Formats: sequence, C-alpha cells, structure tokens
Amino acid sequence: MSTDNSKNIAELSVNTLRMLSIDMVQKANQGHPGLPLGAAPMAYVLWNNFLRFDPKEPKWPNRDRFVLSAGHGSALLYSLLHMYGYDLSMEDLKGFRQLGSRTAGHPESTLTPGVEVTTGPLGQGFGNGVGMAMATQFLAATYNKEGHDLVDHYVYSIVSDGDLMEGVASEAASLAGHLKLGRLVYLYDDNSISLDGPTSEAFTENVPERFKAYGWHVLTVDDGNDLDALKEAIETARGVLDQPSLICVKTVIGFGSPQEGTNKVHGAALGEENVKKTKEFFGWDPNKTFFIPDGVQEHMSEAGKRGEELHKEWKNKFEEFKKAYPDEAELFALSEDGKLPEGWDKDMPTFDLAKPLATRQASGKALEQLRVNIPWLLGGSADLASSNETPGKDGSGAFQPGNYGGRNLWYGVREHGMGAVMNGIASYGGTKVYGATFLTFSDYMRGSIRLAALTKAPVTYIFTHDSIALGSDGPTHQPIEQISSLRLTPNLTVLRPADAYETVEAWKIAVSRLKGPVALILSRQVLPVLDQNKYAPASNVWKGGYILKDSDGQPDVILIATGSEVHLILEAQEKLAAEGIKARAVSMPSFEIFDQQDEAYRDSVLPPNLKKRVSVEAGVTLTWYKYVTEEGTPIGIDRFGESGDGDAVMEHFGFTTDHVIKAAKALLKK
Repeated sequence: MSTDNSKNIAELSVNTLRMLSIDMVQKANQGHPGLPLGAAPMAYVLWNNFLRFDPKEPKWPNRDRFVLSAGHGSALLYSLLHMYGYDLSMEDLKGFRQLGSRTAGHPESTLTPGVEVTTGPLGQGFGNGVGMAMATQFLAATYNKEGHDLVDHYVYSIVSDGDLMEGVASEAASLAGHLKLGRLVYLYDDNSISLDGPTSEAFTENVPERFKAYGWHVLTVDDGNDLDALKEAIETARGVLDQPSLICVKTVIGFGSPQEGTNKVHGAALGEENVKKTKEFFGWDPNKTFFIPDGVQEHMSEAGKRGEELHKEWKNKFEEFKKAYPDEAELFALSEDGKLPEGWDKDMPTFDLAKPLATRQASGKALEQLRVNIPWLLGGSADLASSNETPGKDGSGAFQPGNYGGRNLWYGVREHGMGAVMNGIASYGGTKVYGATFLTFSDYMRGSIRLAALTKAPVTYIFTHDSIALGSDGPTHQPIEQISSLRLTPNLTVLRPADAYETVEAWKIAVSRLKGPVALILSRQVLPVLDQNKYAPASNVWKGGYILKDSDGQPDVILIATGSEVHLILEAQEKLAAEGIKARAVSMPSFEIFDQQDEAYRDSVLPPNLKKRVSVEAGVTLTWYKYVTEEGTPIGIDRFGESGDGDAVMEHFGFTTDHVIKAAKALLKK
C-alpha cells in the first residue's frame, strides 16, 4: 500500500470511529459526542500501532491494558471494540444506552468484553490505571527471569480535563510519580472545555509543569489530528521505563461538528441536522448511519490478528517458563485464575484467653500468616500502618522503585487514591489486595468503594478504630454512621468481628472471595478473647450471624451485637440468668452473609415468633430495625460522639451491661 493509500485508510478509520460514535449518540438521543470527535485520532493511533490485545481472548495475562478514564466518551470505546474485532456487534452499538444492552452509558467491566475497568466518575480510571501499573511491576518483579519475560506489557489511558481536576487523580498521579512507574502512558485530551463551559473559568493551572513536578515524563502534541505526531509521542513515551508518561494532546471537542469547540457538544446528541453537517464535513454520506467504508474493517482487523499472534507467542513462552520454573509457573497460573494455593489457611494464629486483644491486633497477626501462605497477597495503609496493624510499618518489604517485588504498599495520606489504585490492582488480576485506614476516613474513599462494589472487585478494606471507644481523638475521628452506610452498599460484605478468633475467620472469608469487596471493621481497644470451648466456635462467622451462647430453655429475649459490644451482651446474659430471665446471645458479624443463609437457618437464630430483641452496636441504629423488629430495642448512637477516655465515652452513651439489662427488662414488661 502506498503512503497516500496508507494515509487515506488511516483517515477513513479515524472517521469511521467518529461517525459510529455520533450515530450511537444520536440514535439514543443522549450521550457525549464531543470526546469521540476530538479524541478518535489518538485512540486510533494507539490501538492500531501499539496496543497489544487479542479480541478473541480479551483476558490473556500479558495484554496491554487500556482505560478510558473519561468514561463519558464511551461511544468511542464501543466503536473501537467493535472495529477491532471484540465480541460487540453492530446491533450492540445500536442499542447504546438502552435497557439491557451491552453498551451502557458509561463503560462497565462486568458487562462489555474488552472493558478493563468501570469508569465514568471522573478521576477513577486514572487511579485504576496506576493500580494496574503497580500490579504489572509487582508481577514482573516476582515472576520474570532472565530470558523469560512473562510480564512486559503497558498500561494506557485517555484522560480528560475533568479527570485531572478530580482530587483522586491528583493523589494517584503523585503516587505514580514517586513510584517511577514506567510502562504507564496517559493521553490527555486537552480540549479546554468541560460540561459547563470553558475550563478557563476554573482550571488554569499549567498541567505539564504540574505533572513534571509529580515526577512524570511529559510530552506535548499540538494538533490532535496529526497522526504522525501522535505516533511519535507514544513511541517516545514507551521508551521511558523509569517514569510514567503524560502526553498532552491539544484537541478540539466536537471536531467537525457545527458546535465544535463549545460545551454544547460535550454531553448532548448533536441533532439530526448537525449530524448530517458533521458527516458532510468529513466527506461522509449524510444519509447513511452506522456505515463502514470498504476496506476499513479489514485494515483495522490487522491489529487484532497481530495480537492473536503475540498471544500465541506468549503461550509458547509460558510453556518454556513452566519447564524451567515449574513451581513459579504453577503459582502464576493459580493467581491468574483467582485461586488460592493449597494450605492457604494453615497455621493461623491462636490466642491466649488471659490476654485481651484488639481486633485490629488480631487482624495483623492473621494477615501476617496469610501473607506467608499466599505469596501474591499485597497491600498497605494510608499512612496508618502502625495504627491499622498492617505489615511493613517498619518500612520493610516496601513496594518501591528498585524493589517492585515488595508487598507492602505505602499509599501515603491518600485514602481516595488508595481506593482507586486497589480497584485497578484487583481488576488487573494475579494478586489479592487490601488497604487500610480508620473507619471514619472510609468516607474519603467512598467513590472508589462504590465502584468496587458495582464491579464486584475482590478487594479487602481494613477499617480500624471502629467506634466512639477510640476516645479522646474526639468526634472528628469517631465513626457513627459509617458501618450502616457501608452495609447499605450493594455487593459489599461488611464484617465486624467480636474477638480475635472471629477476626481470623473474617480474614479467611475476605481472601477466599473471588467476587465482591469485603470491609473488616476492627476495634482500637482490647477485647476479651472468647473461649472456643465455652461458646459456639468462631467458624460460625461464615454464616454471618449465629447463636454464640443460648439460654437454658426457650429464651425470653434475644440479645444481638457485633464487634466490641458482643462482650456486653454476654455479661448481660449471665446477669439476667441469675435473675431467672432467659436470654439468647447472638453474634452478628455480617448482615450480608446472614441474609444469604436459608430461611430455616435464619429463623433458628432469630425465631419469627420471638420479637423481644435488643441489638447493641456503637453506631447509628437505622440498619438494625430489620432484626430487632418493631417490638425490639436497638441500642446505638444516633448523634456524634465526644472527646474523652474511651471507656468513659462508651459509658456516657449507654454502652454498658447495665443499660443492656435495663433495655431487656423493659421489653419484657411490654
């Protein structure tokens, strides 16, 4: 093919992506046509010349990862996936944004083949890509041997002005620069327009200098339609292996449309007449929709065919690796499949009944052993490792430049960035990931938690300092509403263990989950270690809620609690029994797991005809009413706490054995 013909087919391919995108938006009569019209050239150059992918096997381990962080431009991503041979049909494109289609308004990784992560909330995809790059470096450092490079791919993303304005992206960018993450290349769609109008009204910083200050390698392409300049910039960025790269590409939003360069083209269909005028601008037949010119499909399919060959070559490499390093190959295959090694739960810690222990401390002991048993379990804390009791608080084993095989991630004070990075690591595969902070600061990462739940990402959150019992740090640090709000999040499993043994079981549940995030809610203060011979065994945590200690005969009242408040109901049960009142003590570490049990089991724990119930938890009472019923009493705290000694604060707000007894007796008088 001549140079002129090559240029012609490239332009036809770019314009095909543009026209398919605006047709999708127009057919749905909603969406975002501006980004596809402006950013299609950079997407084409990346996919056609650099991106390593196999459309027939989208999940092969050494593929390049592509993230459309600017997820509102999803029509462009769907056009790419269709044109490059993924299982996304023209009918799927025509169903854009419609109920039941595989082309949702924003990309969903659980819905559409080839979509790596769910994006749309701006800045999240930026952080996900950083997490993917971290996972890439970790697995490369862990498995690559001389002559055997199992992991040597790149992570790419298209990011927007809106992405760069969000704080979560700033947190992730700062971390990526510190970690010197090579093989991470972001294309910045710099079109100077956001939804409300020109970015000059709110966003006038020098983006290239800002990213240079973060430690990024920065390039600039002055014309986003210059395919040669785009290709040269990406090639240069790929060669920088000790810094992440940002390519600032100057584009025109809605390029070629009558509304180009304005916010009117950002988030609304062009309208039939403007679609026709746009097609005329690009030399397209204005009366044809979802049209692919002759030769374009064949041309664009070549990249996928190259990817198929690269995939075959990698499979052969893996077979050679397996012969040379059979043990490592087995672990690599297990981790890629999301499985756990044999004996992953062996040698878990046991505890001295005479030594009370905070559940955060028990968590640390359990986690240390799990990390011995599971070589790809990694994570860290948002600068609270010494308080969260996560490994690496002494700086050992840190994931850092020069030691990407380290499993202790130092996130710094970046809760939201940590959450987005964790989602990227989890979606990448080959690892198990956790992250820790105080429970009250879970609010700083709720956007990322929500996306983890939406995509059923298998991440584990360690949330310590779980109640007003943390004491004198005061109400700014005392969580009140957080446990209930986390429970209200679909697909998120919340576990608040009562003691060290329940904590170990909670960790087993967390690491064995293939889908869905888990939040471990842990105490700062020490708690009694429950005697596994005197009470029901902690393995019952796998049922979510269970009878910890039953009454002698049919109970008069049921006492239910979680976490640090469980010891209160056990003490209350004994004192009530001394007065002839029969009480059942129920530990309810996880509402979600309990609700998944069959009705017969749930009724055996909470009989429907026994509605005299008291719940005890140091948090808001809202979520407890489904268990205590209208005839029961929830003991909680529906206001913010106060600063003071932890025990004194708990007593001040009624978290005492006497208060539990009083509430139970009051119910029995009704």
